[in-house]
This record gives sequence, C-alpha cells and structure tokens, in this order.
Amino acid sequence: MPKKRKNEMFAIVERVVGGSRMNVVCADGKGRLARIPGGRKRGMGRIRRNDLLIISPWDIQDEKADVKYHYRKNQARFLSRKKKLPSKLDIF
Repeated sequence: MPKKRKNEMFAIVERVVGGSRMNVVCADGKGRLARIPGGRKRGMGRIRRNDLLIISPWDIQDEKADVKYHYRKNQARFLSRKKKLPSKLDIF
C-alpha cells in the first residue's frame, strides 16, 4: 500500500515507452512519465499496459515519477475486491 507521508500513490500503466520508462495515470488524475530506478529493474519483472503500480512523484519535476512497486494481476484484483483502490483507477 502507498505511504502518504512518503508521497507515494497508485498508478496504472497507460503505455510502455521503452528503456524502463512508461506513461502512467496516477490516483490524483495526472499523467506522468515513470521510470524504474536501476536497483529495482531486476525485481520488477515485466510491466505491461494496465498494470497497477505504486509510484513516487519527483519533488522537482512533478510530471515525472519513480516506480516503487509493481502489483501482479491477482494482487490488483484482490485490492479491487477489498475496495482499497481509488475509483479512478479501479479497472480490475
């Protein structure tokens, strides 16, 4: 679950751009360019369109973000059933 005090939020992958970058739609309604930081690339697995992520927007450039966690499909469905996702992002 995203930690509000660390400025994290849910996001859905809109389009995978390549080079560990993707366009995402965030819980606050903004579109951002998200990247997978170098140390997390190995553990993320393959990220596809409509996957659920936890992202952390940059402090300096609000239109960019870092990916913190990638939910699997069954995890995203579980969060949807438990009503933990914002209504804007609940596509599961």
